[in-house]
Order: sequence, then C-alpha cells, then structure tokens
Amino acid sequence: MQIRDKEDNKSEDYILQKNKKTKFGATFIAIVIVIIIAAVAMTGVYFDYW
Repeated sequence: MQIRDKEDNKSEDYILQKNKKTKFGATFIAIVIVIIIAAVAMTGVYFDYW
C-alpha cells in the first residue's frame, strides 16, 4: 500500500511524498521518539541505574 496524492500526476509511485502529511508524520514520529528516549533516561536516573 503506497501513499500518493491523487491530483499529483507528475510524481512517481513512491511511498513517501514531499507533502504536508509526510512532513507532519515524520516530525511527529521524531518528537515522540525523543520524548520516549528522554523518559527512559530520566527513569534510569531516578532509579539510580546510571
């Protein structure tokens, strides 16, 4: 299953397109991953694992 704008006839059949949905999704996933890493690090510090 690939994501593509229906009105965009010039682009080829790629999964990721350079549009608002892809940029938002990538930014959202990156922010969530950073938050999860920070939470794991803070838990390690809190429980004196580090």
